[in-house]
Amino acid sequence: MANDDKVPYPAAGDALWRDPSIPFEQRADALIARMSLEEKISQMQNSSPAIDRLGIPAYDWWNECLHGVAWAGIATVFPQAIGLAATWNTDLVHRIAEAISDEARAKHHDAIRRDDRSRFKGLTFWSPNINIFRDPRWGRGQETYGEDPYLTSEIGIAFVRGLQGQHPKYLKVAACAKHYAVHSGPEPIRHEFNAVVDERDLHETYLPAFEALVKQAKVEAVMGAYNRTNGQPCCAHERLLGEILRGQWNFQGHVVSDCGAIEDIYKHHRYVDTPEEAAAIAVKAGCDLNCGQTYQHLREAIAQGLIDEESINRSLKRLIMTRLRLGMFDPPQEVPFTQIPIDVVDCAAHRELARQAARESIVLLKNQSDLLPLSRSLKRIAVIGPTANDVEVLLGNYNGTPSKAITPYEGIRQAVADKGEVMFAAGCEITGNSDKGFAQAHAIAEKADVIIAVMGLSARLEGEEGAAKDSDADGDRRDITLPGRQEELLKTLHATGKPIVLVLTGGSAIAIPWAKQNIPAIIMSWYGGEEAGTVLAEVIFGDYCPAGRLPVTFYRSIDQLPPFEDYRMRGRTYRYFTDEPLWPFGFGLNYTKFQYSNLKLSAETIKPGENLTVSATVKNIGNRTGDEVVQLYISDIEATYPHPIRSLAGFKRIRLAAGESQTISFTIMPKQMCIFDDAGDGIIEPGEFRISIGGGQPIAQTAQEGYVSGKVLVVGKPTKIKT
Repeated sequence: MANDDKVPYPAAGDALWRDPSIPFEQRADALIARMSLEEKISQMQNSSPAIDRLGIPAYDWWNECLHGVAWAGIATVFPQAIGLAATWNTDLVHRIAEAISDEARAKHHDAIRRDDRSRFKGLTFWSPNINIFRDPRWGRGQETYGEDPYLTSEIGIAFVRGLQGQHPKYLKVAACAKHYAVHSGPEPIRHEFNAVVDERDLHETYLPAFEALVKQAKVEAVMGAYNRTNGQPCCAHERLLGEILRGQWNFQGHVVSDCGAIEDIYKHHRYVDTPEEAAAIAVKAGCDLNCGQTYQHLREAIAQGLIDEESINRSLKRLIMTRLRLGMFDPPQEVPFTQIPIDVVDCAAHRELARQAARESIVLLKNQSDLLPLSRSLKRIAVIGPTANDVEVLLGNYNGTPSKAITPYEGIRQAVADKGEVMFAAGCEITGNSDKGFAQAHAIAEKADVIIAVMGLSARLEGEEGAAKDSDADGDRRDITLPGRQEELLKTLHATGKPIVLVLTGGSAIAIPWAKQNIPAIIMSWYGGEEAGTVLAEVIFGDYCPAGRLPVTFYRSIDQLPPFEDYRMRGRTYRYFTDEPLWPFGFGLNYTKFQYSNLKLSAETIKPGENLTVSATVKNIGNRTGDEVVQLYISDIEATYPHPIRSLAGFKRIRLAAGESQTISFTIMPKQMCIFDDAGDGIIEPGEFRISIGGGQPIAQTAQEGYVSGKVLVVGKPTKIKT
C-alpha cells in the first residue's frame, strides 16, 4: 500500500500487479490469476483480510465523509449536506470536497505509517447521499442535497469531483453515490420495504442525479439501497444495476451494498431462501462488494451451481481496479497525494472554509420591519432555547469531531463581548413534556431588550434507523412541527412583548405557521458545523448579509403531504405540489434588494433537440453588498403527459456591490425541456415553454424578490431524446 514501508515493491518479473509501469487492467488480471477462490471471496467483503503471500495488506472499505472526514478523530466539520445545498454554490462545495479529501489522505497515510488499518481509515468514502428528499419526515434527508434532481445533481457533481481530484492516473479518494436508487424512508422498515414507482417518476425524479454523477463526475462507486424497488432488492436489481447503471450509463466503477443489505435479501425481503442464493443473485446482478458477511457463502453458492467463478472474477476485478486507481499498491513516490501532511487536518484555512460555508448556508425566512440586523448597542440580550448551547446540534450525523465548536449562544456572547449582557436559558428540552425551565426563560426574557430564540431539531430526533435516539419513529419524524414544548415556550416568550428573532436548527423542513404569523424575524441555520455559532452572530448583527436559499419546501403541516410510504411524486416537492407552502423551495431573503430586467432568449422559436440560451440582468438596488442566488425555471405549458409544474434548470450565486449590475446567462439543454411518457422515455413536444429568471420561483410568495419571464415556442414533431 502507498506510503507503507513494511510492504515490499517487487520488480515486474516478480509480481506484475505491483509494477506501476503496467496498465491497471493488466495488473488486476495478473493479481486475480494468482489468487485462490477463498482469497478472491475474502476481498469482496468490506473488511478484507490481508493475503500475506501476495503482499496484500488488510483493508476495510468502509469510510464516510458526508460533510468532513467522519468517525476518525479530529477533523474539520463543515455544515451538514442539506446546509451545503442551501448555499446553492457549486464552487464552494467543490472547495470543501477538496479540503475533505486533503484531510482524508493525510489521515489515511498517517494511519498506515502507524500500521492502523482499522475501519474509517481507508480511502473509499461512501459519500455523497444523492437521494431525493421527497418527504420531510425522512430522518436521513439531512444527508441529502434536497428535493430537486437538478440541484442535487449539480451539488453532487461538484462534491465528487472535489473528492476524487483531476489526476490523469490516480484517484485522490474514491467517492460513492448512494443509495441507488429509489430510497428515502421509512427508516424502521427499510430492510423489508418495497418502493413502488412508475417509469415517469423513476426517470423524472429518482434517477437523474445518479446518472449525472456517473456520466459527468465519473463517480468511482455506487451503493445499492436496502429496500426493494418494484419488487426486486436494489442490491440484486438486474434492471437498475445491469440494464441501466452498467448498460445505458456505462458505469465502470464498483457497486457496494448498504451494510447488511445482502442479508436482507433472504432474511427480511424473503426474496430468496438462503444466504447462498442471496449472495449469488447480488453478484450476478452487479453488486461487487458486500458491506456485511453474506458473501462468505459464495463458495457454497458455486458448489450449488448458483454462480460461477468467472462472475466472482468480474466483480473482484472492479474492486482491485479501484484500489489500483487509489495507488494502494504503488510506491509512495508514484502517487501524488501521499505526502499531504497531517497538519492539514483541522488547519486554519479549512476552519475558515467551514465558516464561509456556514455563512452561505443560512437562510433568512422572515425579517418584518427590518428587525435584523440587530444593533450591538443593545444592553441585554436573552438567548433562549434547547438548541442554543448544544454542540451536538451543530454536527448533524455522519460527522467528524471538531477540535472546537461554537454554539449559537457562544457565538452571540463573543460577538457582543463587553458591549452588553447576554443571558441564557434552555427553557425546555428538545423533546418531552416538561416546562420546568419556562420560569427561568420568562424571567430573563422580561429583562431583555431582545430575545433570540434558538429551537428546532437535533440528530437525536432525525437520522438513520437506530441512530436518532429520541426519534419516535426510529429515525424518522411522525410530525414536522416543533417537537416537545418548544412552540409553547416560544408563545410564552412572545407574550412578553419583546422583539424576537427565531433561529431554527435542523436538517429538514419544520412546520411553524404560528411563528411565521407572529414572530418578526426567522432564520434557518441547519446543522451548521463547527463555526455555526460564529456566523449566526455575524448574520444577526449585520456583519454578513445572508443569501442562502431553501433546498426543500417548507410545508404548513403534515396534512399537506401524501402518505410517507407512497413513492409517487404527485403532491410532493415544489415541482408537483399545488397547495400553498409555508415557504417555497428556492426561497430566501436578504438585507439588500435585487432587481431583474432585460430577459433575452437566443431564439423565440426552436426545434426539438436544440439548445436555448437565456440571459437577464441582475442589479443590486439596495445599499449594501450582498449575494444573490439567480435561479432559472422552465415550465412546459402544453404537455400532453403529466409533468412538473416547473423545474429548476439553472442557478448561480453571485456577489454584487450596492448599485452594481451583472448579466447572467444560462443554456437550457434539450433534456431539460423533455417530459416523460408512460414508458419513461424522454420526449420533447411542440408547444409553448415558459422561462423565468429571478431570486426564487416565479410565484406570488417570491414576487417581492423579483423575476423576469418570457416564452419560447418549440415547433416540429414530438421527438424522443436520450436523457
